[in-house]
Amino acid sequence: METKLFTLRRATVPVLPAGEPDLRVLHVSDLHLTPSQQLKIDWVRSIAATDPHLVVNTGDNLAHRDSLGPLLHALEPLLDVPGAFVLGSNDYFEPVPKNPARYLLPDARVAPRRPPSLPAAELAAAMRDAGWKDLTNRRDVVVADGRPFSLVGVDDPHLDRDEFPAGRPDDAVLHLGVTHAPYRRVLDQMHADAADVVLAGHTHGGQLRVPGYGALVTNCDIDRRRASGLHGWPGARPDDADGAGSTWLHVSAGAGTSPYAPVRFACRPEATLLTFTAA
Repeated sequence: METKLFTLRRATVPVLPAGEPDLRVLHVSDLHLTPSQQLKIDWVRSIAATDPHLVVNTGDNLAHRDSLGPLLHALEPLLDVPGAFVLGSNDYFEPVPKNPARYLLPDARVAPRRPPSLPAAELAAAMRDAGWKDLTNRRDVVVADGRPFSLVGVDDPHLDRDEFPAGRPDDAVLHLGVTHAPYRRVLDQMHADAADVVLAGHTHGGQLRVPGYGALVTNCDIDRRRASGLHGWPGARPDDADGAGSTWLHVSAGAGTSPYAPVRFACRPEATLLTFTAA
């Protein structure tokens, strides 16, 4: 099954100041882990062998109320690396059965009308205790490979929990924006905040892709061609003439699915090792 064909993708982002050595950033997103998914747990542990300088987790880690222990076991080798995170809706709310046709709507957002049922607070506390920076509507600085990087993040825009933090980026080698769902309003705010790179997840890359056409939907208001991979915002790409002045945007297709829609087509589960290089 394609849902088990885990893939490590690689991309190079020419964004560092001249003379800076390369920085390896591992982008992990949308694990949607259930306790029985041992193959996924083993794979997540294995990608620590990429030896990243920085790990960024863009949320939707959980898919079951008993997944916290297995998730922390999966992330254990990565928690020894400098990191940062935001949470997604499926860190707060356990997935429930729903009509799968709703996913084909341009933006299938429906705010849950129930109390949070997943251990989001415990997950966030465990990642903070490991030294990862919590970017839930806040700014911070992380030191990776001995260099300071400025960060800004928001809580999940898909649930309208995002409140862009006031202030200005700290002086650092690079300024990163982090969000679970790549809604246009948040991307615009991060671009205006002078983010050099924005990392996001949520879309599952469309989850069902048509060869030659791409993603059918993104489950947010971003366009389909940016459903996954490396692009620019608001222009096409920062190195294209029509993308001059744009911010690099990487959207991860993620490594999981809802347990009630365990299907992927032409869209393998993934994490991405981004190599930041001098522009």
